[in-house]
Amino acid sequence: MSIVILISGRGSNMRAILASRPAIAVAGVISNEPAAAGLETARALGIATAVVDHRGHAGREAFDAALAREIDAFGPELVVLAGFMRVLTARFVERYRGRLVNIHPSLLPAFPGLGTHRRALAAGVRIHGCTVHFVTPELDSGPIIAQAAVPVTASDTEETLAARVLAQEHRIYPQVVRWIGDGRVVLGDDGRVTVTGAGAAVGALACPALDGS
Repeated sequence: MSIVILISGRGSNMRAILASRPAIAVAGVISNEPAAAGLETARALGIATAVVDHRGHAGREAFDAALAREIDAFGPELVVLAGFMRVLTARFVERYRGRLVNIHPSLLPAFPGLGTHRRALAAGVRIHGCTVHFVTPELDSGPIIAQAAVPVTASDTEETLAARVLAQEHRIYPQVVRWIGDGRVVLGDDGRVTVTGAGAAVGALACPALDGS
């Protein structure tokens, strides 16, 4: 299976996927930002890159049409959003339905959109995390494939919490890409995802930890 990765910045999740050496061919990396640092990372690894600058198009529909043409030129079976900071139109999402995935820095459906770490701290949640999901036209609401949770501590700032969540993003996103490449991710007609052969979670996570008193 071949994939195309879309980025807007340094591409840390892209690097994590590439470093995991999945049995998947990365056909190309595309960015909407010509100066995105992740493009140089991809080129250094011999991966083809392309730029579709959103500023050069008259609106979202025109940009998405140009982006789709660039993606289709690579012929991927999966499109991976890895820090791609553009809201995609419903027409674009429908074009790749079932083969377009994203990672979001919260435990969806909590805190969709931007500013997730700030909002988590303001809400006083004790557990935060990240979610890999299929993309649907409604923002950050597609079928969930995998999640990872981290504790929120009293001393956390947006920066420390973001770093803890990012470490988990780098762990679960490559895993999900490998699962999809192995044909283990099944999107049911009911909109729920099953991962075949995956171990079941055991027990429960409490934060702060319960002391039994």
